[in-house]
Amino acid sequence: MAEASSLVGKLETEVEIKASAGKFHHMFVARPHHVSKASPGNIQGCELHEGDWGKVGSVVFWKYVHDGVAKVAKERIEAVEPEKNLITFKVLEGDLMKEYKSFVITIQVTPKHGGSGSVVHWHLEYEKINEEVAHPETLLQFCVDMSKDIDEHLLTEE
Repeated sequence: MAEASSLVGKLETEVEIKASAGKFHHMFVARPHHVSKASPGNIQGCELHEGDWGKVGSVVFWKYVHDGVAKVAKERIEAVEPEKNLITFKVLEGDLMKEYKSFVITIQVTPKHGGSGSVVHWHLEYEKINEEVAHPETLLQFCVDMSKDIDEHLLTEE
């Protein structure tokens, strides 16, 4: 077996939000089609292609703007753990697949200890198609910006 190459990578970030962990998680599980309302600058739309919203094996199609360019991603829900406020998406098709052999996004939200609000933990795992492809740091920033937008949206909904 060859050693794991530098093509494989992981990026993580945490975003502090004011909304509850359950509400933020619910947005991605039950209402991802509302994310475009919450973060219109980043997400243009989300459609269900197979299955049911928030169910493992379901396929969702995202339209988004990343680095100023309109892009798409077809993703399958790989895992949903409501008790941990965790959801995992595996990218099947779309713009990311032009540069990556595999791309998995996990979003986990945990309540803050001793206070209101939560922490959104984004975890990106990927394998680049070649050395020329950059690590997706700008995508991580996209996740941070989108988290803040969703937080604002959830707070105004109450």
